[in-house]
Amino acid sequence: MSVHVSVEPEILDPDSLKSKLDIDGCGSVVSFVGITRGEEGESEVKRLEFDHWEEKLPTVLEKIALDALDEFGISSVVVAHRIGTVLPKEPIVCIHVSSPHRSEGFRACSRIIDELKIQAPLWKKEVRSDGEFWKSGLG
Repeated sequence: MSVHVSVEPEILDPDSLKSKLDIDGCGSVVSFVGITRGEEGESEVKRLEFDHWEEKLPTVLEKIALDALDEFGISSVVVAHRIGTVLPKEPIVCIHVSSPHRSEGFRACSRIIDELKIQAPLWKKEVRSDGEFWKSGLG
């Protein structure tokens, strides 16, 4: 069982991150890649700006991944999150899960993104054609 967590100031490469998975004995790789939308309602999204708690974010991401390993019996997790400026169509977050079977992989991947949105000390400002807006909550 393995966990790889990263906080990235530059664009994420989901395929490269997937190569960090341990897939020995696995029959499934489940992935989630969240990207910046180019619009919010009637407004154009120009960019997202992520602020974070530098000392705490990697620890929180690692704990979320380790909890998923324990709860779902999966084999490996990779979690990467962008910080700084993220443009439309660019990846914000990437999660890859390897597991013996698809069912636990899908459940684990879903739980990881849900917990990240609740727990991760990240704050997001949306810069749009109609102004700048801090999005509520963590993650």
